[in-house]
Order: sequence, then C-alpha cells, then structure tokens
Amino acid sequence: MNTTLSAVLVIILGMAVAIEGVLAQSPPAPSGAAPHEHGAMSHRGAPGVGPALVREPGQDAFAAIAEVVRLLDADPTTDWSKVDLERLRQHLIDMNEVVLHAQVTQTPVPGGLSMAITGGPRTEAAIRAMVVPHAAELDAMAGLSARTEVIDGGVRLTVTARPADDRQVARIRGLGFAGLLTLGAHHGPHHVAMARGEAVGAHKH
Repeated sequence: MNTTLSAVLVIILGMAVAIEGVLAQSPPAPSGAAPHEHGAMSHRGAPGVGPALVREPGQDAFAAIAEVVRLLDADPTTDWSKVDLERLRQHLIDMNEVVLHAQVTQTPVPGGLSMAITGGPRTEAAIRAMVVPHAAELDAMAGLSARTEVIDGGVRLTVTARPADDRQVARIRGLGFAGLLTLGAHHGPHHVAMARGEAVGAHKH
C-alpha cells in the first residue's frame, strides 16, 4: 500500500512540474488584454510592417497629379500663382474617356491604318481635345504621317508610313489606335506644363 501511494505521489509531482514549465513558457496576457492582442501589437511594432510601406495611391489620375505636385514642390522656381492642377485633372479625365470609353473602328488603308474614333457627348469632346493634337505629334515623328478629320461623334485618324516600307506599315497596324496614342515622349512634359499654367501646343485644356 505504501509503495502504491508513493508511486501516485511521484506521478502527481511530475505532472505539477510539467504544468509549471508550460506556464512559465507562455505567461498569461495582462489583465484586460483582448485575445491575440499581444500578437497584433507585435506586428504593428515590427520593423518594415505598417502603413509606411503603402506606396500605391489606388487611382492612376491621383498618382499622376501627385507625381506632378512632387516635381513642383522640388522646383524652387515654381510660380505657385500660376499653378493650375485643375487643368491637369480635366486633361486626365479626357484621357480616361478616350482610352476607356471611345469606340474605335480600324480599317487597313494603303500604307497604314484608318481609325474612326467615336463616343457619346462627353467622350466625343475628349476625343477631339486629345486625338487632333496627338495627330500633330505623330506627324512630326520620323517615319509617320498622320491626319485627322472630324466625323459624327468624334474624329477619323489616319496614320501611314513615310516612306511606306512593309515593316513600318505592319507596326502601325499592329499598334492600332491604343498603341499609337502612347507614342512620343510629350505626355509627361505636357502634364507638367499644364500644371504650371503654361501654354501646351494645340491642347485645349
């Protein structure tokens, strides 16, 4: 009987020691702390984790305007009495209308491509404000000839190779309206000039 009792006491003592070790490794949360709060606080306080890493503004026009604002702020010659960011915003709205809402019918023509670009009243105004001056930019580029004509609902843009070599003709047709709209390095400088309140070629904004 004494032997059995001793064995039971040894087992109980061993369990108590094990439980104490577990509690020592995982101390209870402070009084009033919500479940998992310790873990959440660790993530918030960890280096490299948190709002400081968020760099995407979530909207492309917002990002374009923010980029221009940074340039203006960094330039000590900026004349803030002439700055007009609303003008730039209206131009970005036009870009959005043309890129996302215009209807485009593309037809191969000798030496290139003819594109009928049309849309509803708001899109039509944006098409005429953007495509006509962009055609002038395309026409000034080596190897390209571009012209526009006003049609119902928008503009017809015709772009041909100059001279008409097969590779350039294929490039024009491959780019299509969307690709041709991206050609040229004038977009960024135009945006900054608009924001500064300066004249920008044939752009209406």
